[in-house]
Amino acid sequence: PNGYISGEARIERAWAHWNKLGRPKFIVAPMVDNSELPFRLLCRKYGAQAAYTPMLHSRIFSENEKYRSQEFTTCQEDRPLFVQFCANDPNVLLNAARIVEPHCDYVDINLGCPQRIARRGNYGAFLMDNLPLVKSLVEKLSENLTVPVSCKIRMFPNLQDTIKYAKMLEEAGCSILAVHGRTRDEKDSKKFRANWEVIKAVREAVRIPVLANGNIRYIEDAEECLEVTGAEGVLSAETLLENPALFAGYRTCEWVPDGDGGFEDGKLDQGELLVEYLKLCEKYPVPWRMVRSHVHKLMGDWFRIHTTVRDDLNSQTKLTFEFLYGIFDRFRELGVRIPLSVKKKKVSSI
Repeated sequence: PNGYISGEARIERAWAHWNKLGRPKFIVAPMVDNSELPFRLLCRKYGAQAAYTPMLHSRIFSENEKYRSQEFTTCQEDRPLFVQFCANDPNVLLNAARIVEPHCDYVDINLGCPQRIARRGNYGAFLMDNLPLVKSLVEKLSENLTVPVSCKIRMFPNLQDTIKYAKMLEEAGCSILAVHGRTRDEKDSKKFRANWEVIKAVREAVRIPVLANGNIRYIEDAEECLEVTGAEGVLSAETLLENPALFAGYRTCEWVPDGDGGFEDGKLDQGELLVEYLKLCEKYPVPWRMVRSHVHKLMGDWFRIHTTVRDDLNSQTKLTFEFLYGIFDRFRELGVRIPLSVKKKKVSSI
């Protein structure tokens, strides 16, 4: 327990732990029902250096063994790992955190979910209206766990409010802070650009490691974000669902400019990534709703071409691996291949 650690010692310990983990730069963001173990392992194979679990409900996790066994799985290769909880009761959160403490590198508090369900449940970004409660959640974990506490937040409309918020979390015992560069009301990532300048300001205001979230569509974005914000790492969510090989430098067709000669077929496509994902699911079973969601995200471009295959998937009330591998086979028979692309390597002339 860390209750006796304060001030400079906490900051030093935060950095020592991050350094021990190798300071991972490319990180799988937490996604409800979508950043489960097989998907995390797939992303790790293609360049991700750390990952978050999906958001777990701390009260249900504490009380329900079936929920725990289905919603949280991990393995030796699944590190560094952030386990994320939503919560609004410090004691309930601590009970949940103690269960996962031996199996992760950080216990993360979700302070950024902007969805309606978070409003109804009084968690996520809606705790921004009750900062004393937020502080008590962080203090409860930081004073009683042996692993560090991390927090993932959204920004306030006012920059100074965001900076005060970040400093409060640091003082409460947060060891690493992930900042989503959008406000609670800016839910649509395609409509609202994330504000990297706010993330930069937070990075300059606090002394703990900071991670950046928002506007990461391909590897060049990630590298630019690190440079602009000064953050230790970057998180990606939605883009990884379409392209788990993002951090290895691959782009989907949607994000390769037409006529741009700087890209080439990367000898990999989303169908092959689907097969890899399904094999991981056979090894590490997860709820079928998660599998179905990933099939739709990964094969979205193919389903738009052959809608009958998509309709067959939607009509299946009970999925099997045989059926899902069959989808891939049907696309191959139809001659469909949508390759991922990579930047061509520059060749120096002598």
